[in-house]
Amino acid sequence: MVSRAFRSHPEIQEILVHTGQHYDSNLSEIFFAELGIPEPSFHLGIGSGTHGYQIARMLEPIEQVLIQEQPAWVLVYGDTNSTLAGALAASKLHLPLAHIEAGLRSFNRNMPEELNRVLTDHASDLLFPPTDLAERNLRTEGIAAERIRLVGDVMCDAARYFQCLAERQSTILDRFQLDSQRYILATVHRAENTDCGDRLRTILRGLDEAATGLPIIFPLHPRTRSVLANLEGFTKLSERLRFVDPVGYLDMAMLERNARLIVTDSGGVQKEAFFYSVPCVTLRTETEWQELIELGWNRLAPPTSANSVATALQKALTETPRMSRNPYGDGHAAEHVVQHLLTWRSAERKAGVPARSAVSANVAT
Repeated sequence: MVSRAFRSHPEIQEILVHTGQHYDSNLSEIFFAELGIPEPSFHLGIGSGTHGYQIARMLEPIEQVLIQEQPAWVLVYGDTNSTLAGALAASKLHLPLAHIEAGLRSFNRNMPEELNRVLTDHASDLLFPPTDLAERNLRTEGIAAERIRLVGDVMCDAARYFQCLAERQSTILDRFQLDSQRYILATVHRAENTDCGDRLRTILRGLDEAATGLPIIFPLHPRTRSVLANLEGFTKLSERLRFVDPVGYLDMAMLERNARLIVTDSGGVQKEAFFYSVPCVTLRTETEWQELIELGWNRLAPPTSANSVATALQKALTETPRMSRNPYGDGHAAEHVVQHLLTWRSAERKAGVPARSAVSANVAT
């Protein structure tokens, strides 16, 4: 959505750096095609690996791109290893750095994403928190108010913009022979839930136990699929669990919007469930989206036992909350981001700071 907003400003040249951290075609290329994201100017092809390996391999080529292009802004998104690598490279070169989706905190330093968020926020010159709570987190940590711009959530922009397109183009409900509100959607990909076979088996058994009368559609992340292939006994689970290949953004939007319940360990899917007014159960001990817990649209279900997972699902199926407020903005967060970037640069020019060749180098996964 930010890239789309840039196109309304001919004075802005966007340079997109695709690290290749997410390299599976169903998790990368299809999103560029469906969402109309421009072809990356640079594709680093980093691939998988440990956290240190990925960040180290990203740093040098990102630095070379930034030295070559000398952008007026470096934008990083979210909390991936690509986010931190882009932030470190920009900071070391003293290039202005902006962080979109700043201020999120799970307060669990064992999550690699949490460290990525905190370090990126404190390295950034301009921070764009999506919610009031995210803004308060930044101020609590001592980040100056003049560096913070509360803009709303660009994912809310995307959900609104692409909802009608998904309805027109996606045929996934027909392909999977699904009726609206008559299935559960599940996604599991986080290392803490997949790397331990017993934990993943607990999740699957809990899903199976709770899904009386409802099929569970389970798009498999490559990490999850590889673990399942070696997981003894999972094939004995009920046929209600329907494992499918990863799906594109538009198909996923349709599956989310029409589900009776969403079960996930993904940060983004938690929000998308809320955008589509679908209850969500999060298979984690904490979430960075505390607003959803407070509003009753999300509940935490640490997968300590199959029964605890099943109980959380059964409660969510019978205790649908009422929509009260949307803490994620007015659906125009991307436009607000671009205006703040332009305003900041305008102020710098008035102060005599030399202009650079491009307004934005977006570092994305």
